[in-house]
Amino acid sequence: MINQFRQAAQNKEFLITAEVTPPKGGNPARMLEMAKQLKGRVHGVNITDGSRAVLRMSSIAASALLLQYGIEPICQMTCRDRNVIALQGDLMGAYALGLRNILALTGDPVKAGDHKKAKAVFELESVRLLQMIDKLNRGLDFNDQALSDEPLDLFPGAAVDPQCGSWSGLQRRFERKVAAGAQFFQSQLITDFDKLDKFMHQMAANTDKPILAGIFLLKSAKNAQFINKNVPGVQIPESIIKRLAEAKEPLKEGVKIAAEQVKLAQQLCQGVHMMAVKREDLIPEILDQAGIAPMVSK
Repeated sequence: MINQFRQAAQNKEFLITAEVTPPKGGNPARMLEMAKQLKGRVHGVNITDGSRAVLRMSSIAASALLLQYGIEPICQMTCRDRNVIALQGDLMGAYALGLRNILALTGDPVKAGDHKKAKAVFELESVRLLQMIDKLNRGLDFNDQALSDEPLDLFPGAAVDPQCGSWSGLQRRFERKVAAGAQFFQSQLITDFDKLDKFMHQMAANTDKPILAGIFLLKSAKNAQFINKNVPGVQIPESIIKRLAEAKEPLKEGVKIAAEQVKLAQQLCQGVHMMAVKREDLIPEILDQAGIAPMVSK
């Protein structure tokens, strides 16, 4: 069973993960093509679960497909679309299929997506989902009844946003997630590394759980401006937008900027979470420019 991500986390290695979107339809070819290019360069590949409330293939099914190709998935699971029965059933099913890494998320609101009339569930949110996973790992269901067919052994993680406007709110949520059993944290995309530094030294210093800084590939000045306008809590600096606008080849400049940010993150935390929407094939180049060599098979 592949478990390199958990082993690397526990060995205090510098962790590298990347995000891949499942297909919208029944053909996973493009997803698999992108994921294969990350093999040997990342410890785990995140498979999103209806990110931005937009319809995509089941994250569990897509993660199981990656596993067949020897790529370790980190299966995202949100509370938006499932009640406690469905969440537990899906976690059991994911475990039986060989999935071990789960990123517990509350989920984006339905109104943000492409099925605005769909009914949201949100019976739980991310902290209570982490508590549920902890129970399942101890052989108990949500109602504290024993699982008759063995406990699970999942490696749960959570999201964190070091750039959150409310420092007290960030601290409260972070501490609750640690207490609920989160074993690793992946951050939203980081643009303010001073805030990440403050978070690492003032808040995360009291935990040994790895923090992975979100690194986003900006493809152009227009792309950066779109993110500033549409992604809450993110403010890409004007200096970066200017670099992209003045570059002869904006995409190459975006790769260079991402590599610089990976180097910054190496000085502050235990990993990076790479996001290169529809250009996941460029992640190896970003890592090369950042001086991160391919992984050695163990």
